Amino acid sequence: MENKQLVNKFTELFGQKPTGQYFSPGRINLIGEHTDYNGGHVFPASITYGTQGVAAPREDDQVLVYSTNFEDLGIISFSINELDYDKKANWANYVKGMILKLKEAGFVIDHGFELLVEGTIPNGAGLSSSASLELLVGIVLEDLFDLDIDRLELVQTGKKVENEFIGVNSGIMDQFAIGFGEVDQAILLDTNTLKYEMVPVKLDGYAVVIMNTNKRRELAESKYNERRSECEEALKRLQTKLPIHSLGDLDEDTFEANIDLIGDDTLIRRARHAVTENQRTLKAKAELEQGNLEAFGQLLNDSHHSLRHDYEVTGIELDTLVDAAQDQSGVLGARMTGAGFGGCAIAVVKEDAVPTFKENVHDRYLEVVGYEPEFYVAHIGSGTTKI
Repeated sequence: MENKQLVNKFTELFGQKPTGQYFSPGRINLIGEHTDYNGGHVFPASITYGTQGVAAPREDDQVLVYSTNFEDLGIISFSINELDYDKKANWANYVKGMILKLKEAGFVIDHGFELLVEGTIPNGAGLSSSASLELLVGIVLEDLFDLDIDRLELVQTGKKVENEFIGVNSGIMDQFAIGFGEVDQAILLDTNTLKYEMVPVKLDGYAVVIMNTNKRRELAESKYNERRSECEEALKRLQTKLPIHSLGDLDEDTFEANIDLIGDDTLIRRARHAVTENQRTLKAKAELEQGNLEAFGQLLNDSHHSLRHDYEVTGIELDTLVDAAQDQSGVLGARMTGAGFGGCAIAVVKEDAVPTFKENVHDRYLEVVGYEPEFYVAHIGSGTTKI
């Protein structure tokens, strides 16, 4: 649906024209998976798929929201003074959460508004549709209520909503990538310090293909929190001897020299992934800057191997996609991206090989898994913005 159609739909639903149009992207993470809550580095980029919104203020205290992705839910309404989590409110809980957390931070949100959203991110694909929506609501509120808020605080508010309101114990990467994204640039982010640098992504003649398993995964209910607590336990045991704040503080040699402190095979493998993946992320930035695309591709392959064997968050769907992708000619590397257990993988594929690549990977996946995957060519686009 083009913006013009969204404006018309808004007018038809709410009886007035919207006062502003907004866009918030989804994101892919090139490398650095499950490192963000382990104090390591991540390397995400915002993409041109995302969430569009149009909005207008109201004079009473009612908030009316509608999504073209969930038309059967119709218009969901609530008061700006009643912001409790409500399962029946479905996706509107993200809107409630952003209002609540901004009010708690001292911002004045003193009247209602109407908001129509449309997402082009495949639902459940693991491209971060929830963070995209949080940041979209954030800039709508910033605009409608003239909030004097800097982008980092808006990003941190989105994370708070995810952690404290929705109940998903995730790190800051998704909101950060979506809030700070720039065209043709990835973000190397140190999740310990929030220091970041923009790194140009020049994939001369290659494309990033997103491969969707089409297996739904609900993050809050997956093993995400379990992996997180396993890493926290491994860290605690290492801290009995090592002066570290996070697993991201360790290089591989120091880690391997001290695994006896952990003393549990599962915990050692979980922590090993966090440590080696952080190192791979730093190497990936260096290889991209040097234009060493083949070395970058190999790091993607190594990342998937670690996520599969040490972190155990892949599963047959992601492994089938990635194995099939890595077997194709013209592919530099492939790995799962996102939390795992379904969702998406990415592959760096020679542009002229993309049609054959899609066909071959599709056929192998269908044969093994029994249903079809989907493919999208990702373009690195801008962060959350008022249009």
